[in-house]
Amino acid sequence: MKNKKGLFTTLIFSALFTTSWAQEQPRLSLGGYGEAVMSRMFYSDNYKRYTNAELYKNAKGFGQFDLPHVVFYVNYNFGHGWTLGSEIEFEHGGTESAVEIEEEETGEYETEVERGGEVALEQFWIQKSWNSALNLRMGHIVVPVGLTNSAHEPNNFFTVYRPEGESTILPCTWHQTGISLWGRLPKWRYEVQFLAGLEADLFGSKNWINGAAASPYEFDMATNYATAIRLDNYSVPGLRIGISGYAGKSAANTLKPDKYKDVSGQVLIGSADFQYKGNHWIVRGNFDYGHLSDSEQLTKINLSMGNSSVSPQTPIASDAMCYALEAGYDIFSQLHNKKNQQLYLFGRYDYYDSMHKTQGSVIDNPCWERKKVTFGFNYLPIKEIIIKGEYSKRILKSQFNNEPTISLGVAYAGFFKL
Repeated sequence: MKNKKGLFTTLIFSALFTTSWAQEQPRLSLGGYGEAVMSRMFYSDNYKRYTNAELYKNAKGFGQFDLPHVVFYVNYNFGHGWTLGSEIEFEHGGTESAVEIEEEETGEYETEVERGGEVALEQFWIQKSWNSALNLRMGHIVVPVGLTNSAHEPNNFFTVYRPEGESTILPCTWHQTGISLWGRLPKWRYEVQFLAGLEADLFGSKNWINGAAASPYEFDMATNYATAIRLDNYSVPGLRIGISGYAGKSAANTLKPDKYKDVSGQVLIGSADFQYKGNHWIVRGNFDYGHLSDSEQLTKINLSMGNSSVSPQTPIASDAMCYALEAGYDIFSQLHNKKNQQLYLFGRYDYYDSMHKTQGSVIDNPCWERKKVTFGFNYLPIKEIIIKGEYSKRILKSQFNNEPTISLGVAYAGFFKL
């Protein structure tokens, strides 16, 4: 019996620490993804449409063209288990702004914006791999909390834009500088991350913590730290079930920490999601719940910020939540002459509330409780190209006007190994 236990221990140790460089990928890999979208909104875009909804009930609406995301990957394999990964993203075809505090102007914030949109380095990391079960990644990495952050390329969701619930209340795509330990076992994948905490002065009503991972400074504030985890199971053929979570303080991550003295701003997030692919169906779903401590104190502090502050200066909820379900069927699977193409007809339902619960004197604004129904198609003439079309309606409380939209988009996603 002792010999059997010793053999078992040896096998486990070997699986974790034996290198597997013989299966290394080609040294240089290029890739990316991108989206171009045309939309027509049948509601007013006036910023007062939630405070004076009756005045905009019969608005003619508006249209827009957009490049939501255009992303380029460059990865390099140095050999001996060392690799580099990088990803640069252009959002909405623009450039990023920078915010700093000018010491010569009595500590006021100064912002320079050249045009709308952003150019951001979404990933830049060095990784040491022992084998598929044990990898250490260091640098700027994606935080895989929630379904969309863990799979944010356009071939991983049916809608023209990224799923609205998670991309509203959580950072999306959530990327920060930190350290990640991850691995893949036969039926499991795990990941544990150590990161800088979020920045509490960027929390707000409409988007909860959404903008708090993208520091407006030339560096990430890291007085407070955080941990993110993710675990996925693949035991059932075609089905992946995942859970993820996040915990970290936020109040001290600011250039003016004295304002947040004796406040922690602890952020806790729990998420569960799944994806099923089989029998020509794709079905996905997610549930996310987040809690913020000291939300009343943070609200008072952020509302007191000056007009030049980076803060949205709006009330902050103690709790936010979202859930969604989408399903699509490939109707080309029933046609013999369309075997190399796919046409998914899909439906989707989202519910999300960035002010699900409030604390103390913070007033819940009902316009931030939103539902959305979407119907549309995804046509894939080849594996890497997707043409998307949809009709959606954002459904608000009865005192507000619903927000229907028609959108058409084209997207690509691929990785090209040299």
